[in-house]
Amino acid sequence: MKKIAQFISLGMALAGAGCHDMDRSRAVDNPAVAGKTIALQVCSNCHGVKGVSISPAFPKLAGQRREYLVDQLTDFKTHARSDPNAKRFMWGFTHLSEAQIDDLAAYFSSQTPVMGEPAEQSLMVEGKAIFASGLPDKGVAACVSCHGKHGEGMNQFPRLAGQHADYVYKQLLVFQHDVEQRPRGEIMKSICSNMSERDMRAVAAFVEAFPPETEAAANPPADQ
Repeated sequence: MKKIAQFISLGMALAGAGCHDMDRSRAVDNPAVAGKTIALQVCSNCHGVKGVSISPAFPKLAGQRREYLVDQLTDFKTHARSDPNAKRFMWGFTHLSEAQIDDLAAYFSSQTPVMGEPAEQSLMVEGKAIFASGLPDKGVAACVSCHGKHGEGMNQFPRLAGQHADYVYKQLLVFQHDVEQRPRGEIMKSICSNMSERDMRAVAAFVEAFPPETEAAANPPADQ
């Protein structure tokens, strides 16, 4: 039992080092180390080995747009992105080279995304409507126009399908109130400005689960 306890303690120490003490993370400041190695040895502590994080404090990276990941990693490196969790967990990655950033983005973008569980039905219905059609009476554009009809993202616009609802909601709040913390998020400022808390929670809940019937509805079978 003593050995098991020691093993658990060691595992927790390594995980903590990956997220909280960049100076102790393995080879994160060595430009010769491949980005995939950093992904497996360091990033996995918070985001999961295949980019499917368990905690909503850390976004899922599996299947995320490669271009988006490059942009965000670059902003973390230069400290241009300054939302609270960016400062706390990502500002230590100042030594990443462009090649490592490209490798990290390629690795996580190639992983298979995993959807979350559906929320209460009424919230899902509201979220689906906002995602597909926006809120015309409030001047809120449809999410689908930039993030794709399946939430898969387009170019620099991130994948939303499968992302933790709590993470999406908190980022929408940043865009609404402190967009300077996300320098590439200016376009979201006008979209979020008139959204209520309920609106944001609804669309966040919908994109996390992105129910299969959504795709089926978008591609109905041909008449026989």
